Amino acid sequence: MNTSIQNNILPTDEQKLQVAGTFLNAVKSNDWATLQTILATDATWTLPGTSVLSGLAASAEAIVKRAQGLKNFGVNFQLQHILYGLHGFTLSLHNTASRGDLLLDEQVAIVCQVNDGKITSMATYLSDVAGINEFFVPGIID
Repeated sequence: MNTSIQNNILPTDEQKLQVAGTFLNAVKSNDWATLQTILATDATWTLPGTSVLSGLAASAEAIVKRAQGLKNFGVNFQLQHILYGLHGFTLSLHNTASRGDLLLDEQVAIVCQVNDGKITSMATYLSDVAGINEFFVPGIID
């Protein structure tokens, strides 16, 4: 069990905002080393669907690789809201990208749990799972 939960040491809203801001800025600027600093070594990130980016990313390195994949596909992230929870935060995003006649245009929620200043788990919820299955296909990125 998460030790901060066991010890009733909860992240403050300011700490959550700092981690959320670091995550967003690192992804937008391709600063993968900084992204790694806010991820627990054994952090996880789930993404629904059957696309090449879907499934479980089960380590900080795998999470960075997924974020790089999103960027390699040309995804633009527009922050709508940061929502605060007891143990973390949710990023409400509007993600867009285009490739040929394909258009990715979806609402995204990434629910992040935080422990000791690091993201320990992330779960993505999408408005258009079929859209990512069509957009994120093998052979488009290396």
